[in-house]
Parts: sequence; structure tokens; C-alpha cells
Amino acid sequence: MSGQGPQRRLLGSLNGTSPATPHFELAANQTGPRCLEVSIPDGLFLSLGLVSVVENVLVVAAIAKNRNLHSPMYYFIGCLAVSDLLVSVSNVLETAVMLLVAAGALAAQAAVVQQLDDIIDVLICGSMVSSLCFLGAIAVDRYLSIFYALRYHSIVTLQRAWRAISAIWVASVLSSTLFIAYYNHTAVLLCLVSFFVAMLVLMAVLYVHMLARACQHARGIARLHKRQHFIPQGFGLKGAATLIILLGIFFLCWGPFFLHLSLMVLCPQHPICGCVFQNFNLFLTLIICNSIIDPFIYAFRSQELRKTLQEVVL
Repeated sequence: MSGQGPQRRLLGSLNGTSPATPHFELAANQTGPRCLEVSIPDGLFLSLGLVSVVENVLVVAAIAKNRNLHSPMYYFIGCLAVSDLLVSVSNVLETAVMLLVAAGALAAQAAVVQQLDDIIDVLICGSMVSSLCFLGAIAVDRYLSIFYALRYHSIVTLQRAWRAISAIWVASVLSSTLFIAYYNHTAVLLCLVSFFVAMLVLMAVLYVHMLARACQHARGIARLHKRQHFIPQGFGLKGAATLIILLGIFFLCWGPFFLHLSLMVLCPQHPICGCVFQNFNLFLTLIICNSIIDPFIYAFRSQELRKTLQEVVL
């Protein structure tokens, strides 16, 4: 919980930045280059976390309420919402505890603070790992629903879906515990970065293949209607835009954090890499933003789920 910087722990304490500091400032080391540091006020960070919590709680409540949404696809979406919820709650909790300790409102022994820090770090790491896993699971589920449409319900059964969900949660808890226990080993950072790259490649391959199949299907429909140019082109552009948005948001929100971890392995002492390390708070904020955007990409596009949300809210 102490403000010793992100290098002290794998996901350790956030860089302490005063809310009074400007949003953009040039930080210069005595021997290093001038760095552009984006300061995230604590109030903004906490507000984004609370918005993410509310959104994802609504998604989970809607899926739990409507029996029509009790299917493997929506269970994966619900688990993604739970993971994003834990990402937001754990980061908000850590920031709140840091502020209370710094203000003297929370008096605790160093050993107690250290234990709380370990628990929150495991929660943060585990929720991030599970969030990435469920993003990959949703991509696989959609791929099977398109390429194995006739056999989909026999392949993706509720029993198999629950097994996959249980395996993801167990693996996330175990891996996050090991990662935090051995945070100072290079192999831990390499495993996390490799895991992110694997999820990115998996999602890109599956969604590009789905887009190609959808465009092929659209061309077939166009030939039947003797409009071979207009329909496929418009559909292809719309599908490509959707794919770019989906993968772009994923890479934009998660990429900087894993770039930070990569640079901790490749150039931990280099001045330019030090400039990247100074924006650790920004990278965590982008992950919180991803937790806010995920419901709009995967959940709120469902008319059935939107209708249930209205019932829950009203």
C-alpha cells in the first residue's frame, strides 16, 4: 500500500499522485529525459470505478433475473461482468485504503496493511486474468455458434459451460496467488505478457475468421438477389468496422498495462522506460475504462437483456 511505485510489486500499490496536480505534466529526472506524465486524480479514478461497478452489477442482475438468458453465451457474459466488477472493486478498494492511510483516518499496523495489500493484489491479478479468459471464452463461443451452428447446442452444453467457467475461476485464483507470491521473478512477468498476447491472437484469429465467413454468406445472398456489389461491400465495411472497434478497444485498454510489464523485463533501468513507468496509474485507469465499455459491447446489444435491465432499474 505504500507509494513506492509499481516496480515494488507486480500489481502493487498505485503511484501516489496528488489530486491537485495537473492532468499533464513534464517530469524530469536529473539524468534522464523529460517525460510526459498523465496524472489521474483520485476522484476521477474512484468515479470511473463506481460507474463500472454499477454497470456490471446491472448486467449480472439482469442475467440472473431473466430465465431466457440462462444459456452458456449469457453465462460467459455474466462471468465477464463479474470479473470486470472485481477489477473495479479491487482497484477502488486499494485506492480508498491508500487515501485513508495517507490521511491518517485509518490506523493499522504495518503487518496488517501488508496482509491487506497482498489480498487486494491477488484479487486484482485474479480478476484481470479471469476477465481476459472470459473475453477469449466469449470469442470461442461465438465462433462455435457460427461454424458449428447445427451442432452448437450439443457441443456447448450447460454442463460443459459450467465446467469451463469453474476451471477459469480456479485457474485465475491459483495463478494470481503464484504471481503475487513470486512477483519479483522475471518468469512471472513473461507469463502474464505471453498470456495477454495469446488472448489477443486468439480473439483476432477467431473474429477475423467469423468476419470472413459473414462476408462470404452476404455475397451468396447478394448473388441470389442479383445485387453482387452493393450488399457485400456495405456489409463488409460494417463488419470490418465492428471488428476494428472490438479488437481496438481491447488492445487500447489492456495493451499499455502489459507494455509496462514487458518493459519491466526488457529495460527496467532505462530512462525512456522510466517515463513509461511513471504512467502506471493511467494504465490501470484504461483497464477500468475497459470494464465500463465491455457491457456495451457484449451485453447491452442484446434486446432481451436491455428489456430485463429496464425491468430491474424501474
